[in-house]
Amino acid sequence: MLFKLSVSNIRRSLRDYAIYFFTLMIGVSVFYVFNAIGGQAAMMRINDSSYEVVDLLRTVLSGISVFVAGVLGLLIVYASRFLMKRRKREFALYMTLGMSKGSISRLLLIETVIIGLGSLAAGLLVGIGLSQLMSALVANLFEADMTAYKFNVSTEAIVKTILYFAVMYLVVMVFNSIVITKMKLIDLMQSGRRSEQIKLKKPIVCVLIFIAAVIALSIAYYNVTVGYNDLNEDKFIGSVITGIISTFFIFWSVSGMLLRTVMSVKGMYYRSLNSFTFRQISSKVNTMVMSMTVICLMLFVTICMLAAAFTIRNSMNSNIKELCPADFEARVFIYSDERADDLETMYKEAGEDITSDFSEYAHFYGYTDEGFTFERSLGDKAEEIKAQYPNMMFDSTEDLVKVSDYNALMRLYGREELELEDDSFIVLCNYGSAKAMRDTALEKGNEINVFGKTLRSQYSGCVDGFISLSSNKANFGIIIVPDDVVDESCVHNEYFIGNYLSEDKEAAEKTVNEKYDRITASTDTEGNYFVRDSKIAIKAASVGIGAIATFVGLYIGLVFLIASGAVLALKELSESVDSVGRYEMLRKIGADEKDLGKSLLRQTGIFFLIPLLLACLHSVFGMRFAARTLEVFGTENIGQSMTVTTLIILMIYGGYFLITFFSSKSIVKERR
Repeated sequence: MLFKLSVSNIRRSLRDYAIYFFTLMIGVSVFYVFNAIGGQAAMMRINDSSYEVVDLLRTVLSGISVFVAGVLGLLIVYASRFLMKRRKREFALYMTLGMSKGSISRLLLIETVIIGLGSLAAGLLVGIGLSQLMSALVANLFEADMTAYKFNVSTEAIVKTILYFAVMYLVVMVFNSIVITKMKLIDLMQSGRRSEQIKLKKPIVCVLIFIAAVIALSIAYYNVTVGYNDLNEDKFIGSVITGIISTFFIFWSVSGMLLRTVMSVKGMYYRSLNSFTFRQISSKVNTMVMSMTVICLMLFVTICMLAAAFTIRNSMNSNIKELCPADFEARVFIYSDERADDLETMYKEAGEDITSDFSEYAHFYGYTDEGFTFERSLGDKAEEIKAQYPNMMFDSTEDLVKVSDYNALMRLYGREELELEDDSFIVLCNYGSAKAMRDTALEKGNEINVFGKTLRSQYSGCVDGFISLSSNKANFGIIIVPDDVVDESCVHNEYFIGNYLSEDKEAAEKTVNEKYDRITASTDTEGNYFVRDSKIAIKAASVGIGAIATFVGLYIGLVFLIASGAVLALKELSESVDSVGRYEMLRKIGADEKDLGKSLLRQTGIFFLIPLLLACLHSVFGMRFAARTLEVFGTENIGQSMTVTTLIILMIYGGYFLITFFSSKSIVKERR
């Protein structure tokens, strides 16, 4: 009997379960998709280094899945509260007819199992379908060969999803049982007549707190943008805390000012159903100050995480093409006063030829003048720049390279060579902050003294460029000088950069690396530090960082977006349930369905828009901070990333808005 009644209840209340099913289905599908990534990569042809990245990615996503499960679990409990509130009169009828609380608990248990199994099955089906689309993103990130790929279902991801959601549903069952146990018949019968008591706030207090919150938030914005150069860990944490607290008080003060502000504009307030509309909105915001704060912050994190993740991924992909124009680089940092043998000599002594595996190469040195530091290179502008950038290392020595060596490297790279005038120097730099500092010193024709010779700047700014292979724009500054200026005894770096002779780059790299490691390990290299890098290794590392950033950003961002939309939707639906009587009264006094629909649309739209607007404002400054922090990766593609982020938010958050509006419209029409 209970089973038949449960099925009947679900069929009868199917419209009420729309948001619940939608949320559970998306939650299950997202959970499955991100936990199935490892299995998808296994079906593709990728190189060994990419498999290592996939394993790391799988570990990271597994850890995040625990956090995601917690968020979704709280969301399911919150959704259950809405459904329980919606059915209070139904429970009162059951108890009046003699049904015990234990029977009602069992009834809810059966309903939860049916709904849980249905949403789990639907979510898994959607997730399996979406995971096939996700495989295209995986293949794109890892540049995998899709010829061996076929339709793939991850048993491991299915088991993990079922296990995690079974625990969540178990928690919901316990929660429902506790709520049923505490219910009183009189409270259930009067639930339709009761409304939340709202304490009116004093307007002057709201205005003062709003002004104080805006000022505090402005200071936090300033610290992480304009004051970025002075930012330290304590100031950053303080700015974050200030931002969170200010967000809460902005919502608190707005909830007290909103209705009074609208009421002061009498022409608008008394037009059509605006008085009813804004009273409803004010009531909702008043009872959801903390929830609005959390939702706003989750939306802010979502926007910034998605945009930053896509920016990192896109920038690193474009950086590889620009900043890795050769196959291999060996670099020796020389710290000993006694100069050791160079790489060519070391190879010859081991019976090898360092050049034999390369079709073309550049072999040269970098120099330092111990008295010539970064501070000295800034000339008269040093004190001004030090005040603006107090955290920079101004006592580090500058790297110097002969113009002939640099031009030989540029011929290898296929880039434009430099023409250096006599007694001149050129600063090579592509790191944003360092370039800004150096340009300040160079704009009025700075002079430097190296190895006892005075040189003037050939240009009024830095030349964009680099020497070492890299995945990011991290050249803090290298000074190109005339060949005859350099003291040959002041060698600090040795460079060997070249392109492999063999067409099989991976096989050539393996041979070169084994040879290099064997020779440098068997040679007395005290006082020297050897490093090697390659386009293949840099690309693999970049793919790893880009993949992890993309998937972690998507995973957390989507879950936060789902949670934000669901909480707002459930609150709006709950308010619609409580307001059915008010809509009936409006109909009785002559309001037509068109006006009621407009009122409900405005309520839902403004309710969803309020936290999103403040989150967007936070994101403007948050992304400016992110752009400075991520400048080493390059932020040229940030506009494209924001476009993709906006589309994702419109699709999911907008989807919740539409479902909420139509579901609310259905609820208030029930008693016509």
